[in-house]
Amino acid sequence: MIRTTDKTDIKKSLDAYQAKRGVFRLLDVPDMQYLMVDGHGDPNTSPAYADALAALYPVAYAVKFASKKDLGRDYVVPPLEGLWWAEDMDAFTTTRDKSQWDWTLMIMTPDWIDQSMVDAAVARTAAKARPVRLDELRLAPLSEGRCVQTLHVGSFDDEAEVLARMHDEFVPDHGLRMTGKHHEIYLSDARRVAPAKLRTILRQPVSLAWSVADDPAT
Repeated sequence: MIRTTDKTDIKKSLDAYQAKRGVFRLLDVPDMQYLMVDGHGDPNTSPAYADALAALYPVAYAVKFASKKDLGRDYVVPPLEGLWWAEDMDAFTTTRDKSQWDWTLMIMTPDWIDQSMVDAAVARTAAKARPVRLDELRLAPLSEGRCVQTLHVGSFDDEAEVLARMHDEFVPDHGLRMTGKHHEIYLSDARRVAPAKLRTILRQPVSLAWSVADDPAT
């Protein structure tokens, strides 16, 4: 067993968690695993959203404490993240109709954490005060590959202009097309930070707009 007094802060050590305001950057995001809970509807009013958070955080911290105690590997629990999509993606950049949004809330989990550790953390959480959506929580991989991302500073409702620039200008201007789900990384705690100062990484998986696979002659 490896024991270390160092505490890993993934938010600082991984390039995928770095972004600058006003800069759209292309990067290759490594495959990672997450604790995940799915849902639908306006995050400001949907009980499912609050219930998803109530399931994610206790398990994430139980896993972290087990990693420190049993493996000697301590780390800072990474920030909350979310995948967002809708049948009509204009719901994000134009209408902002949050009732149409689907989402997956996530907390990244280091690669040395396995399913058995998550199962044990879920059991410990259930024994204390069982969150209503605990049974829906899963540990799952996410492979995004090439992405474009930027840092948004401000309220979530002010993201639309930045997303429109990303989707309608940067992506096509660089010969790319959007492929995966819109991804947000919440670097600030919305409960403690004023809306105007919230820091959120906005990420969009992309691929080349044309590939050999698209050529009907091949």
